[in-house]
Amino acid sequence: MQPIGLFDSGIGGITVLREVRRLLPEEDLLYLADQAHCPYGPRPPDELRAIAAACAGWLIERGAKLVVVACNTASAAALTDLRRRFPDIPFVGMVPPVKPAAAHTRSGVVGVLATPATLAGDLLRDVIDHWANGVRVVSQTCPGLVEHIEEGMFDSPATTVLLRRYVVPLLDAGADTIVLGCTHYPLLLPQLRALVGDDVRLLDAAPAVAQRVVQVLHERGWTGAPTGTPGSVTYATTGDPVRLADLIDRLDLPRGQVEPAVLEACVAPHGPRHIA
Repeated sequence: MQPIGLFDSGIGGITVLREVRRLLPEEDLLYLADQAHCPYGPRPPDELRAIAAACAGWLIERGAKLVVVACNTASAAALTDLRRRFPDIPFVGMVPPVKPAAAHTRSGVVGVLATPATLAGDLLRDVIDHWANGVRVVSQTCPGLVEHIEEGMFDSPATTVLLRRYVVPLLDAGADTIVLGCTHYPLLLPQLRALVGDDVRLLDAAPAVAQRVVQVLHERGWTGAPTGTPGSVTYATTGDPVRLADLIDRLDLPRGQVEPAVLEACVAPHGPRHIA
């Protein structure tokens, strides 16, 4: 069976894989964590397009019939380019769920937590223009947060300080709904909930993206009769497979084999991370 491919800069996109797995338990899933180039957020669009093409090409070479760009940053910068480069492969991308946020807000203020590249991209801008009429959208970049998550610093005081720095301005602006505009951020849902309380709605795009994957498979006639046999889950990383496996276990994400991956040359990987 040809797998569904997914990629992200690191562990964040596994929040999308988890939802795809829930809806399509019999499908084989192949996930690429491009941890050598993590984080994507500060990179310019041309670099992001080169990286995304390398990741998609890696998945397609291994038989992926559909590719999920399980990363808001890569979707914002590269989704159109990927569809042009690989016209025979369907792509499903991420868009921060501003539409449902605008529909459900009571205060008329929606907060968006995202990376700089996502906030600068046309995808988010178009969604806001089309669906946020009469709603104030307050955006907040989150430098360092992805790096903390990739380092497994979920409950650390430093991560709590960052979350408070980024979320409190949204609450002070009156936001009663906060969009999680990066696939890494749902991995901090318990910490976010403790910070914002029960009256603030936190929205993650992963369930809607998984529904879109199901829709595309049905449109293409790629869903067969249920067999009752669970599909495989395979993870690959351009970083350290042992560290990725440890993060998957700690977060109780879907289990699977973890192996190394090497991308074709695209751009230089980041040097040692500096956690701030």
